[in-house]
Amino acid sequence: MTRTLHSAVAVSVGVLLGAGLTLMGGVLADRGPSRPPPAAATTAHPSDHRLLDEVIARVHREYVDALPQSAIEQAAVEGVVSSLDPHSAFLTARQYEEMRVSTAGSYSGVGVELAEQDGHVVVVAPIDGSPAARAGVRPGDLILSVDDQAVSAERLDQTIGRMRGYSGTHVRLAVGRTGEPEPLLFDLERTDVHVHTVRSAALPGGYGYVRISQFSDSTPAELDRALDGLKAAARKPLRGLVLDLRGNPGGVLESAVGVADEFLDAGMIVRADGRTPESRFEMDATAGDALAGAPLVVLVDGGSASGSEIVAAALRDHRRATLMGERTFGKGSVQTVIPLRDGQALKLTTSRYYTPSGASIHERGIEPDVALGGLAEPSGIRPEAPAQDPAVRSALQYLRDRGLGAQLAQASNR
Repeated sequence: MTRTLHSAVAVSVGVLLGAGLTLMGGVLADRGPSRPPPAAATTAHPSDHRLLDEVIARVHREYVDALPQSAIEQAAVEGVVSSLDPHSAFLTARQYEEMRVSTAGSYSGVGVELAEQDGHVVVVAPIDGSPAARAGVRPGDLILSVDDQAVSAERLDQTIGRMRGYSGTHVRLAVGRTGEPEPLLFDLERTDVHVHTVRSAALPGGYGYVRISQFSDSTPAELDRALDGLKAAARKPLRGLVLDLRGNPGGVLESAVGVADEFLDAGMIVRADGRTPESRFEMDATAGDALAGAPLVVLVDGGSASGSEIVAAALRDHRRATLMGERTFGKGSVQTVIPLRDGQALKLTTSRYYTPSGASIHERGIEPDVALGGLAEPSGIRPEAPAQDPAVRSALQYLRDRGLGAQLAQASNR
């Protein structure tokens, strides 16, 4: 069942969750205060840096605009780190703090989940109990302005940043809504908001549906509550479950492991290999299956990355679940977050991870057992009722057929 989280890890790419969380990329492990590198790494001859020293001197002396030495040094650091791979990065103090907020699953703001869609900033859903939900903000609303400043879908992170702030302060939103001739104005008081990463719904016939949007510190506990609620509503054990990981970019490594552990009794979940002892590890399942062996379908697509792929691969390799949908993203590396001076941090690729079968999915992804093609809804805004989703309906039919026998289930999807 769910394990204790030992390390804080940051979330992955692309879309953001909850007003003001900038998501950064990859499965990340958070490290304490950095230790000095081995002596061999610090004994380079001064002349080895002569090209870098010469370029910095030229820029400092001859660039058209005068730049402070600190800006030149930061640019040099960013250039070095960004040249390593797409997932390593230098984090400013603000970026580092936003990353820490996103992994904790809570922040101070108005409580809306946003996405870019067709050039607009769209409300995916207000978070239950948040200021936005209480004021009547609805899924599908368009955010037009924040404090009378127009928003841009291309600068979604800036829009979210303006919606965040100290609890008790106010923010003014102008919202466009279908059927309303004029923008709706909302004056919202910011408060502490918990970002829910797990949503659930009962499906016909005693089956359940759970969607995980990302892996934060609180996800395993949220999953426990969701499963308990589904069982209570059914008044009997679930006959099967659809676990929706489409569009889930990853997140806290141990959170993803905890989710996989919910459905496994034993066995390795993930193994990582790197150059240092800290970057080499293996994580195993503990006894207890929350579904007591009931069949499980995992929905994946091209937006399922990193932690999502860890869960999907572990459940399939142990023959615990059937994967349906589209090939996953293919993110198979681990980034460690190393705190630096002045609140800054270094996000550095330190490991590659491997599935229980020993495979690396990096830049390859995972092919589903049952391809749904056009039925797999693209990442982003989904219907509120999962039973209306063609991919969920296909998964539910598979579970029903599975109840009649595995051979029938396989034959019905050929």
